[in-house]
Amino acid sequence: MAVVLTVLVLFLAGFLAGFILLVMGAINFDFSNSEIPPGVNQPAKLRIIHITLICTAVVGKIFENIGICTQVSFVRYMQGRKTLGADPKLFIKDLRFEKVPVRIYQPKAPSASQRRGVMFFHGGGWVFGSLETHEKLCRFIARESESVVVSVRYRLAPEHKYPAAYEDCLNATQHFLQHLEHYGVDPARVIVCGDSAGGNLAAAVSQTLAGRSDLPKLRAQILIYPGLQALDFNLPSYQQNRGVPLLFRERAAFYMLQYLNGNATNLEEVLEGSHIPVDIKLNYRKWVNPNNIPEKFKVRGYKPRVLLDCTTEVFEKVKRFCEPTLCPLLAEDTIIQQLPESFILTCEYDVLRDDGLLYKKRLEDNGVRVTWYHLEDGFHGIINSFNSDWLSFPAGK
Repeated sequence: MAVVLTVLVLFLAGFLAGFILLVMGAINFDFSNSEIPPGVNQPAKLRIIHITLICTAVVGKIFENIGICTQVSFVRYMQGRKTLGADPKLFIKDLRFEKVPVRIYQPKAPSASQRRGVMFFHGGGWVFGSLETHEKLCRFIARESESVVVSVRYRLAPEHKYPAAYEDCLNATQHFLQHLEHYGVDPARVIVCGDSAGGNLAAAVSQTLAGRSDLPKLRAQILIYPGLQALDFNLPSYQQNRGVPLLFRERAAFYMLQYLNGNATNLEEVLEGSHIPVDIKLNYRKWVNPNNIPEKFKVRGYKPRVLLDCTTEVFEKVKRFCEPTLCPLLAEDTIIQQLPESFILTCEYDVLRDDGLLYKKRLEDNGVRVTWYHLEDGFHGIINSFNSDWLSFPAGK
């Protein structure tokens, strides 16, 4: 018995030592490969959040290696384990809109008129994120704007590839628009809203519904640091913020490929720009072009890149990057012209900053009214920190 206990203790000690080494190695890798710019307010908080995310990923990888669960499922579990209690000001209910799970938030206070309606699509790179990760934000929106908010639990990659997430968001939105009277919502005041990947989905849904005459017209779209294209991962913001938490350049491309194909086998080609033929790039050059980005956003060391061609084999795997329902920045002018009034939020220290800037220009060039708000000290994911107690950031609030 003593021998067994000794072996067990040694095993656990070895496992713990290995675990600590892995975590320390990951943290060391983080410090050597990441950069928190001096312009970020309260950088120590951002570093703590980033290290926490890295530790979660490392533990998930260990569990995956010993056969307990996948890394992705562990990270999702850790993200969604916090549950909030009842809200004194809101009715909150889980429903299904056309088989799509949603959570609806309705103000309890009586209203003399019909309320606004908000379709909300959470971020998380199409791989992570849930109703729970954006619960505080959706409650806040519903309370402060006295709106009916519908948060959509769309299917996630890599289990469910494109266009699953887009289809879920579209179907849920169509259902809501067809049943507004049931929720006391004004048909003339419905918006779509999303952050990051959710901003991508909001833009795609807005474009799809723009020409529909059988449904109420959307009042507006709110795009919070959206990812809108996958043709060029070497735009100024991708170069300048490539190692800034919470979204590295490589991870942005990785998530796009996970959503598209369920794997990231062509990551290197996508990063260097050898995944789309030159003639197709030139066709979209009028829209995806560093020249369309104001010069003040290029001063932090941007270097223009030459266009690289690609092999037929690689393009065959990623050609759907040219579909506007995946990359809304590539939609034709006839679609853009029909879009509702838009709000776009960008962050200076975010690889996706220029996607928002390019889309802002496209909307304005096509006569769409745009309200643009730029967080000079903001970073990707900052909106989720608005109510995180001591880990909150002024810009997030």
